[in-house]
Amino acid sequence: MAQWLLAALHLLAFGVGFWAVLTRGTHFRRLAAGAGEARSVLIADNIWGICALVLLVTGGMRAFGGFEKGTDYYLQQPLFHLKMTLFVLILLLELAPMMTLIKWRIALARGATIDTARAKLFARISHVEGLMMLLMVVAATGMARGVTFG
Repeated sequence: MAQWLLAALHLLAFGVGFWAVLTRGTHFRRLAAGAGEARSVLIADNIWGICALVLLVTGGMRAFGGFEKGTDYYLQQPLFHLKMTLFVLILLLELAPMMTLIKWRIALARGATIDTARAKLFARISHVEGLMMLLMVVAATGMARGVTFG
């Protein structure tokens, strides 16, 4: 039962996270064009952040917590390494938008204006992160079926 719940939460976090990061990118793009508002970006970002945390926790439990095929299986699986590489790249790409959005939250709480100069860049980053999430799902389906290379 625990395996099923972890898998379900993990997959749901992928789906909702994918939607949230693309939605955040769309709201960044609208903001860059002068037609959006920061609040929409921040709401989508909150959902994206929660999903990323759920993915990290449930993925870690599934791979290293004895709930699935076992740590040895995952560490020997090239697609697992691809999936983790994509996850790390997403985290690295996320640093600049995350830091900027923290500054936005602080500025908005103080009633100050925010600098939206990089909103178009952050829209592109968000959409690239969404693509990387799709690639992670492709890698995960290969892992689930025991696909190996060599």
